[in-house]
This record gives sequence, C-alpha cells and structure tokens, in this order.
Amino acid sequence: MRAIEWDGKKFKLLDQTKLPESVEYIITDDYRVIIEAIKHLSVRGAPAIGIAAAFALAFASMRIKANAPKQYLRELENIAREIESARPTAVNLRWAIQRLLKLAHALQDVKSIPAILLDEAERIRREDIEMCKQIGIKGAGLLPESGGVITHCNTGALATGDHGTAQSVIVTAIKQGKKLHVYVDETRPLLQGARLTMFELQARGVETILITDNAAAFVMTQGKANLVITGADRIAANGDTANKIGTYGLAVLAKYHGIPFYIAAPTSTIDLDCPDGSTIPIEMRDPKEVTRPFGVQIAPDGVDVYSPAFDITPNELITAIITEHGVISPPYKENLKNQTAAGKVKQPV
Repeated sequence: MRAIEWDGKKFKLLDQTKLPESVEYIITDDYRVIIEAIKHLSVRGAPAIGIAAAFALAFASMRIKANAPKQYLRELENIAREIESARPTAVNLRWAIQRLLKLAHALQDVKSIPAILLDEAERIRREDIEMCKQIGIKGAGLLPESGGVITHCNTGALATGDHGTAQSVIVTAIKQGKKLHVYVDETRPLLQGARLTMFELQARGVETILITDNAAAFVMTQGKANLVITGADRIAANGDTANKIGTYGLAVLAKYHGIPFYIAAPTSTIDLDCPDGSTIPIEMRDPKEVTRPFGVQIAPDGVDVYSPAFDITPNELITAIITEHGVISPPYKENLKNQTAAGKVKQPV
C-alpha cells in the first residue's frame, strides 16, 4: 500500500489519519489541499512529505496566470514558501521544493513550466522508491541472524514513496532469511507506531509486538532487543539527527544497554548546510494532540502543554547511518563530507 500514487491523471494521498480503521484517499490537484494534508498529518514521513510538496508546487504552477517570466517566478516562489512552511523540520520538503524552483528558473518559456515541474515531481517519487529499496539492501547486513528490533514512529511505505527506510532494512533482512521480531513503540501522542507501523508490518507477515513508549527500557533490560533502528526527518552535517519525539530517549537507552542504534534515511534527508542539531528547527504541535488525542479528553481543561514533534539525537549516540549509497560510520562530519565530495550524497539546493 502506497501513501502517494500518481497515474498521470489523478493524484492520490492515503489519508493516514483514518488508519487503521479505514482506508480512505484524498484525490486532488489543488496545492492548498496538499498543504493542509501535510499540516494535519494526512501525509507524513519526511520522504513522503517531500514528494507531496513537489506535486503541490507543480499543481500550483498550473494556476499562475502571469505570462511575464519575472512575475510568474515571483508568484511561484511565494507559493513555494507557503508550502515549505507547512512542516519546517523535515528537510525533504524544502529539498524537493528548491529542486523544482531551480528547474523553473532555468526555463525560458513559462508556459512549459507546469508540465516540466509535474514530470520532475514524478521523478522525485520514482527516485525515492528506488532509494528506499537500496536502503533496505545496504542495511540488512547490519541486522543479526535472529533477535529483536525496536522501532519508533512509522518508517514504512506509508512514510515514503514505497518500501520505507528503517522498515525497508528490517523487511529486507527477513526476506533474506533472518529470524527477526519487531517491538513497535506506540509513538505518542499520535500513535504512528501503533496505528501505522503495526498495520504495515502485520500486512507483511512480520512478527510484531506493540509496546508503550516507556516500556522500551525494560525490553532492553530483559535482553529482548538486539538493536534500535529509526528513520530521520533531518540529518545535520555532523550526524546529529532530528526524528519523531522520543527517538533521543531510545538512543540514550540503547547506549546504556550496549546495543546498536541505527538511523536509516535517503540522502535527501541529509542537510549539509545545517552544521549540527542545534540549528534544526523543531516544529511545535497543537496542544490538543496531547490533551484530547483523537477527540478524547485525557487532561484537565486549561493545562499548559509542551509538545515538540521532534527531538535531536546527538551523533555520538548513533552507531551508523544507512543511506541508499551504503552505511556511513563515525566520524560523521568527515565521512558525510567525503561522500559528498565523491558525489554520493545529494545536498539540498
């Protein structure tokens, strides 16, 4: 099941706020609808957000009526900033938007821009599918022949063009014959692990065990988990990583218990213009997601809420970063720079 589908006529977003109760799609060619889908997590996961954003800008380009190139591009850039502001932490969104803008600026005929941007958005989607497949292939060798794996949030096909990131590694390893079971963090407050990861892994026939977020430490203490693997929404030049809130805590626990902690993400998630985690913007979410999750009140009225969507895992807690090009080990600043120099890591524009 793919989160995003494009057949040249219809753009379909799987509404992930409805899962697992029902499978419903948003079908649109209106960029404003896609912006709202990104904001309200109908589409989520850094790679999937990037793909959706690219299609949003392509659709927006069709609505611009200006014929003069400067005016056309000015309007396109204004819309691009609106799309980029939908969710600030995931760098894939900005990466995709800037990739399309760069292409638009290189064109002389504004009438040709919409079709070309739409083709480029589809190219980004296809590239992501292949990147995620390669992440699984490159990372599967890091997993043991048998044992338990802890995941956090959702890193499957629902978060990407297809295959997933961390989930791609796990599923590929299982297909290779490894006997693995997965402890799925529920991932509060919106339960992406319980609702989405369990939904996907069960459909794939993977042995899964749902745990509350605060059970992970005890699972490690009992020796049930051999490693932790998560995705990422932005990786800084020094390897510091932004991911769903709760990831940092898992990394600390993994370090204490002496088990590996891996990040799996496409190179479009690497932001070499961001020197370290302190410069990554952290999105704050609606307090009601904590006090009234899914419309059910669980806290008194009027309470103060601090609800960051993401946290930062320092590079020293990360055993390795898995990309479509291979496994990157510390020192991250040097090795990411070396891979970039070799043309193996695509920087955001």
